[in-house]
Amino acid sequence: MRKTLALITLILCIVSTTQCAKRGTPTGGAKDSIPPVLLNANPPLESVNFDAERVVMVFDEYIKLSDIANQLIVSPPLETSSYKILPEGTVSKKVEIRFEEPPRNNTTYTFNFGSAIKDYNEENPLPFFNYTFSTGAYLDSLRLSGNVMDAYEIDSLKGVSIHLYPIDSTYTDSTIYLNKPLYVGNTLDSIYFNLQSLAPGEYAFLAIQDVGKNYLYDQGLDKIGFFEKPIRLPEDSLNFPFLFMEKAAFRWGRPRVVNDHHLEFGYFGEVGEQQIIFDSLFAETSNGFFTRDRKKDTLHYWFQPQKELDSLVIGLEELDSIRTIILKPYKLEKDSLQLSLTPKNGKILHFLDTLTIESNLPVQEINEDFIQIFDIDTLEVDFSTRLDENKDRVYVSFEKVPNDFYRIQLLPNAVTDFLGATNDTLMHSARTQAIEKYGTLFLTIDRKDRSIPYFFEIIDRNGKVLRKVHQNNEDNYTIEFLLPNDYQIRYVKDVNNNGKWDTGNYLEKRQPEQVVYLKEVLSLRANWDLIETLTVE
Repeated sequence: MRKTLALITLILCIVSTTQCAKRGTPTGGAKDSIPPVLLNANPPLESVNFDAERVVMVFDEYIKLSDIANQLIVSPPLETSSYKILPEGTVSKKVEIRFEEPPRNNTTYTFNFGSAIKDYNEENPLPFFNYTFSTGAYLDSLRLSGNVMDAYEIDSLKGVSIHLYPIDSTYTDSTIYLNKPLYVGNTLDSIYFNLQSLAPGEYAFLAIQDVGKNYLYDQGLDKIGFFEKPIRLPEDSLNFPFLFMEKAAFRWGRPRVVNDHHLEFGYFGEVGEQQIIFDSLFAETSNGFFTRDRKKDTLHYWFQPQKELDSLVIGLEELDSIRTIILKPYKLEKDSLQLSLTPKNGKILHFLDTLTIESNLPVQEINEDFIQIFDIDTLEVDFSTRLDENKDRVYVSFEKVPNDFYRIQLLPNAVTDFLGATNDTLMHSARTQAIEKYGTLFLTIDRKDRSIPYFFEIIDRNGKVLRKVHQNNEDNYTIEFLLPNDYQIRYVKDVNNNGKWDTGNYLEKRQPEQVVYLKEVLSLRANWDLIETLTVE
């Protein structure tokens, strides 16, 4: 019997040892997807008559604070020097708020942590966690929520700051530039805002992309959205605020002398009827003219070369005053006529494209006798040219044939710039595609208010405008020669009928022109027809 028991014990040991030596990967349990849970807070949440120097919140697991500088929103705003959030860069089961200065009396405060609190192992966020308290005898309890949208772009805005200013004897239209709001919220990583612990009253509402993170509106830097009239809590319900970039108040930058025939005048805002006043002697001899830069906010002044240009006195008109500038030549640049043709590098010339000659200097004359276009059979093609009013582009129009190849030749004297210089010989080639490479969109505009002018744009998946179409009387459109792509339709209510989208203005309480997008993205394939209707309320 003893031998039998010994034998059994030996076998069990061998089996046990063998099993322990087997290689394998532990499977573990299910992945933790539960965010941290608050166990207790001292003082408790929603405390009144708050006078503590610190708040300690204890969670059921180890947590860390992530992106606290951007996620934490304190309403009403407190100076960051007046409090400290712990832990900083370490792991703990506690989050602590330490007050370096006491909050003001009889005020309800909310510390909204956004998604900053995450568990240590799986980084599951505790979304929209907030700690609210009152330094007075009661908590303000009203809420205000909604979504924000961009007035022009289809992409959603994130990190939009929501500001409320009480309408009282101290409030003016300039308050948003100078003073912080009473209440503040933020959409963080969404388009949704939720302000809470608000007091009843009348407020000015503002939504901004607070680039400087200073709780102030910086024109030309921040996008802004507002309501023309104050809102009243708790009665009012809100529509979506639409954010837009205001045109900055106009002012001139620092002009400079480029060379002996070229001045540059940079500006900010939208240039209008502002004047540039030249020295009378210079004006008489320069015989100059202006063009506008296509890439930056700059006016170019071109003039006949001046042998003596030691200094030049210029007056710049701004609002109701004239600023006097003395220009002196400094690091003068040399230039000479340079031409290029688009599309460049032998790319495809689409049927609705116009062959364009681009010039770095203003063009004075085009001589078509020195321009030739040949097709794939080396037959000469008829064409016509047109000089852009900005004098920097020459448009060359001719009838295009599918699956053709074109060679363009510019001989000397084809283009003459304003100084009398002409081009060197320039050769260029481009080809067209088969019609089957394109698709066609048949679009109907169904609009309730037929009194408002409009135009619409066809944009690709990257937001690039490919076509701009002005309205016709039938509201039916055939858009041909579209390449296979995903498209969106952007409809603009062109109230002033100037052919462009106009932004708003806060001080004038003017909203931007309304933009409507097609609900669905249009996926167009080669040799396809799409029939769509855009409904505009």
